[in-house]
Amino acid sequence: MRITEHTLKKAWHRIAAGSDLLDDIMFPSVGSSPGEYPRHAGDSGALFLVLGEDGTVRGYRSPHQEVFATRDLDQVLYFAAEQAVRGLAEHMVARSPGRGPVANLVAGQAKLLDGVNAEWGSRFRRGGMNDARAARPCGRDPLERLAWIVRGWRDQDPYTHLTFFRGDHVSAERIALLHGADPEQVAAGTQLSDLHDKDGSGPGFGEIAWETCCFGEAGGWVFLMHHETPPGTRADSAALARLGVTETVRLSACAAKGLYTFDYTRDGRRVDDDRGTIELIWYDRGRAPYYRGGRLDFLNEALRGAELDHPELIDTFELYFHALDDALGLELPQQDVEDGTVRAARWARGA
Repeated sequence: MRITEHTLKKAWHRIAAGSDLLDDIMFPSVGSSPGEYPRHAGDSGALFLVLGEDGTVRGYRSPHQEVFATRDLDQVLYFAAEQAVRGLAEHMVARSPGRGPVANLVAGQAKLLDGVNAEWGSRFRRGGMNDARAARPCGRDPLERLAWIVRGWRDQDPYTHLTFFRGDHVSAERIALLHGADPEQVAAGTQLSDLHDKDGSGPGFGEIAWETCCFGEAGGWVFLMHHETPPGTRADSAALARLGVTETVRLSACAAKGLYTFDYTRDGRRVDDDRGTIELIWYDRGRAPYYRGGRLDFLNEALRGAELDHPELIDTFELYFHALDDALGLELPQQDVEDGTVRAARWARGA
């Protein structure tokens, strides 16, 4: 059946008539072009539906941010209901006692969707658009393994770039050397604490950090932390492939610009639904940040799980890093970094 505006509004009216929560005015605006977004939907964030001549319905949250495309009427109605109950949940939790609006928002959305359609409530809790069951609660400290580093990292402490490599027998030492680490220090097993003068008279870590990197293995990944690599370093995809690398995850912070990015590459191809490097700054609690049903939908699922499992995490970056840990198994050894026993090296001279 070809979806038309009449089809959509008739189906929505039928749902609203059987619900105490929804009404006809809650249905998103509909148009024929994303360029109509400002006129119909106003500021960015509201859902706007664009109908194609072939019956495909595309959802937009700004004139340039498409969030889904489908010919499935039920999916369109679900997305519309997801948008509608978000507004209701924001209104309700702002006036609720207890943990406050941030902690209760996502659980509130799920409960409201349950009241409209139980399957939609389950779909919201899953976070993604597949038919898998929602994951079991993680049952552990959400700030261990990776998210512990978030607060300092947003100020580029200890390093600007956190990069992870996985593949066939990937060596932390070879990864460090490829990026320009001093071969003698790598061979000697130099640790971060070794780069400080023992009597404390030399430069502190903040002064030498721009000349160094830290590296190691954790959670099945090799990690590398650094600021800028030396000029002329060529750690490109071809060079990484020769070292057996099949997956990379790159996280970068720029405190001056308030910009934080996520870049995931697998088998030499960026996993991004053709949207380029993802800016983490716009992640909004309770709203899936990645294209619905796309290649990064597994992260939508992990984020929803983190939101529901850990409402005590007010910081969305902590939620995001916990989701990365959960979805991809990324880790950084907190004790080694804090104690200075993590492997480290200065950049090689002339690298």
